[in-house]
Amino acid sequence: MDTNNGSSTMDFILLGFSDRPRLEHFISGVVFIFYIVTLVGNTTIILVSYLDTQLHTPMYFFLSNLSFLDLCYATSIIPQMLVNLWGPTRSITYGGCVLQFFFALDLGATECLLLAVMAYDRYAAVCQPLHYTVIMHPQLCQKMMLTAWLGGLGSALILCSLTLKLPRCGHWEVDNFFCEMPALVKMACVHSKVMEIIVFSLGVIFLLAPLSLILISYAVITQAVVRIKSAARWNKVLNTCASHLTVVTLFYGTLIYMYMKPQNRSSQDEGKFLTLFYTIITPTLNPLIYTLRNKDVKSAVKRILCVEKWSAKS
Repeated sequence: MDTNNGSSTMDFILLGFSDRPRLEHFISGVVFIFYIVTLVGNTTIILVSYLDTQLHTPMYFFLSNLSFLDLCYATSIIPQMLVNLWGPTRSITYGGCVLQFFFALDLGATECLLLAVMAYDRYAAVCQPLHYTVIMHPQLCQKMMLTAWLGGLGSALILCSLTLKLPRCGHWEVDNFFCEMPALVKMACVHSKVMEIIVFSLGVIFLLAPLSLILISYAVITQAVVRIKSAARWNKVLNTCASHLTVVTLFYGTLIYMYMKPQNRSSQDEGKFLTLFYTIITPTLNPLIYTLRNKDVKSAVKRILCVEKWSAKS
């Protein structure tokens, strides 16, 4: 068997749901709408967190980074997806596929670590309220964020290099909407046990370990919340924590299902729908979840709009 991958100048073909054109037309419309909402929602959170001084806190520092991650993640995937869904061809250059694959891994792994950092921030705010500003000082927040970014970068470099070295035996058709690791691994004409072990190990580090820390943090938070006497503070804690837990459930649930089980045990259509969920729907829902349940953000938006109106009148 010829295991040569061929020229790196050849284009990959992104199949998507090419065998179901009507479904693709519907999906393309939904994807476009969700992408616009993603751009508007996450950009709003970033701008509001920057412009309103009352939101210059660790929680909104991390939330702004989460919104920036979601913006970059969606933008690295969706425009090319729409071009392929609407255009006459479904190709993506080798370099474009590599970049798409790398940034999806990098940003996804960074978000895994960031959600764990946000859970620690909620733990410090609820369980150590008197020492919160001392514990979560700006230098620590910046170091935690930098660690998350570097961790995501390291995992992406490892998985990207290993996946692209797998022999494809002339296969250039990616049975998905974008260059994602499970689809690229399935293109390989050999089974790599080493690759499987490394993927599982990194899955433990970037999925199971952060999720475990999040669950432990919220177990301690739950004990603290039960002892809160003030109804107003109890509701505020419940709202912010419920928002974060909702995001965690949506994000980690789909990723663990996709990456932590043997790839040959899932149907390809199932994998495509899950891919649509965590690449398109989750980045859209994040700003909606945080803003709809968060009075601080709503109040900040009203304050900024009032200032703009007053400035326009004067």
